[in-house]
Amino acid sequence: MLQPPRWIAHLDMDAFYASVELLRYPQLKGQAVVIGGRRADAPQQLADGSWTYARLRDYTGRGVVTTSTYAARDLGVFSAMGLMKAALRAPDAILLPADFDSYRKYSRLFKAAVAEVAPVIEDRGIDEIYIDLTDVPGVRDAVGHDPLGGVKAVAREIKNSVGRATGLTCSIGVTPNKLLSKIASELDKPDGISVLTLDDIPTRVWPLAVRKINGIGPKAGDKLVKLGLETVGDIAAADPRWLIEQFGDSYGHWLYNASHGRDNRPVVTFSEPVSISRETTFERDLSARHDRALLGQIMDDLCQRLADDLARKRYAGKTVGIKLRFEGFVTVTRDQTVKAAISSAADIRHAVGLCLKRVKFDKRLRLMGVRIGNLVHASEVQPAAPARERTSEPARENLSLF
Repeated sequence: MLQPPRWIAHLDMDAFYASVELLRYPQLKGQAVVIGGRRADAPQQLADGSWTYARLRDYTGRGVVTTSTYAARDLGVFSAMGLMKAALRAPDAILLPADFDSYRKYSRLFKAAVAEVAPVIEDRGIDEIYIDLTDVPGVRDAVGHDPLGGVKAVAREIKNSVGRATGLTCSIGVTPNKLLSKIASELDKPDGISVLTLDDIPTRVWPLAVRKINGIGPKAGDKLVKLGLETVGDIAAADPRWLIEQFGDSYGHWLYNASHGRDNRPVVTFSEPVSISRETTFERDLSARHDRALLGQIMDDLCQRLADDLARKRYAGKTVGIKLRFEGFVTVTRDQTVKAAISSAADIRHAVGLCLKRVKFDKRLRLMGVRIGNLVHASEVQPAAPARERTSEPARENLSLF
């Protein structure tokens, strides 16, 4: 068998947040567990050593599922689903609060473990990475009568290293490119390894639903199905000129190439963030008039958390933006660009206040967010000249809103 010029892996941690929580509460292994509750939903240990847990059926509010165990997924509970809706499907599922500090810790651990085996890594988020295995020693060696034995052995070594470092499992797809590897990592979840060559596309990829290709979203997926293209193989068999007529030149070409497993994107080891943001959804709709103080506190907290993110990542930014979602799911955004890059909570809060003055608050709010873009490295920011100390509270006093 002729091996491809590249071997690219996609590693996806299995039910990552939920799995980290099961390290803390191993007694819940195998049960339907949903992550996304509040701190008040944390398990309580009784005097006799037993535990009590919050249940989905008792939840009230507008929170959403962060993730769920595979047992909960079998009951129809998935990420981004409203917790109230999830409670209708799995009322007895255990509800746990999210602990993002812990998830970030385990994210760093698993990525460091992978880097010891294969250092060329593209970070795609807290729980997934791409890995270029092309030049890893032994990856092209045959093992017995299996010409792909070497690449399978490297993938297994990566899985074992992640397991030793974290106590968690992951699934790995290894193929000639990133597009196929993303698909392959889902084929044998959880705790699986899938190694595919281009010869495997007709049997392993073409039977899959069109949405299994990363890059085909809900709208495009619905349109493809309405056009009679339900599987990846249906797209591959379509006339590319017809696809271009239906989806435009760029996306039509991409659909045809993607269905045939063509993707030349390299593994990118570093990329600058475009922006950094924080947002929160309220448990109930809030009024800018009657809940002004509470909204001000929430915005102060968002600005402080955003400033902490900037400090940790060593960035500052020149464009501050707000995102407000009102009842009826009407979303409003506003931006404010400042002369010099900022990073402190007080400066961000001041710019947010200027944005808020340009919004009409005639409906109740259900979500609020703050973003900073036009980023520069903190090392490039000139020290500010001495000026009056500005805090978030005085900034709010000068504004007509919270």
